[in-house]
Amino acid sequence: MKFMTGLSVALALSATCAFSALAADPKPDAVVKTRSIEARIFLDDGIKADAALAADCLAEGRKWLDKNATEAAAARKEDPQFFKNGGWDFERKYSIRSVVADRYVSVLRNDYMDTHGAHPNSDVNTILWDRTANKRIAIRPFFTETADGGPTMKAMVKAVITSLRDEKKKRDTSETATDEWFKGVEPSLLRIGAVTLAPSTEAGKSSGLTFHYPPYAVGPYAEGEYVAFVPWETLKPYLTAEGARVFGGARPKGDADEPQ
Repeated sequence: MKFMTGLSVALALSATCAFSALAADPKPDAVVKTRSIEARIFLDDGIKADAALAADCLAEGRKWLDKNATEAAAARKEDPQFFKNGGWDFERKYSIRSVVADRYVSVLRNDYMDTHGAHPNSDVNTILWDRTANKRIAIRPFFTETADGGPTMKAMVKAVITSLRDEKKKRDTSETATDEWFKGVEPSLLRIGAVTLAPSTEAGKSSGLTFHYPPYAVGPYAEGEYVAFVPWETLKPYLTAEGARVFGGARPKGDADEPQ
């Protein structure tokens, strides 16, 4: 009797754990599922709490789903054998990295793509959202000038490459800290890398800029993603009044060690 009671308890606990695990799995905010592809969009809770930002991200995400579904269907039509083990698998996640001055929201957009190649691929991009204007913006308002090849962008590139070299040294991958790998980091807002406002030890402030690079961007695939940090003090000579208002403090301990 005791054995049966113990077994019953074990089974009940097992069922509870299984249910909890299922309950913990987040539900996609948008899905496309066909014979050729299964693709999902996820918004984190912080984004969902902001109706305008959530709508903006979801609209972009749905376009991404539709585009890849169309491409997958065309690929299947061209070579059905390539899909004999199933369709493509795509996933996009939007997550908040920081909120500065209760106005500027930095969002990370992480993509996963499996098209049955040698290995899955991933990508990272960013969004800077202005809660006051309810729209996406660039970092231009924080700097007196951001012309391609201008002093601000040159200072950013120099600091980014210094940060990447330091990170490669930490990872023991200094052999790829070369001009050839860094040639894609150009003094232009459109080419320097996907940027976010880094969190700060000072409430409501940003400690600087973080630039996010997917695999292959500044190193071989095996090295994975890189994040370069540029402290706001480096950019102080180029700040506008708004830039001086939002930047301050230091990068929180451990921020560099956490997934960005």
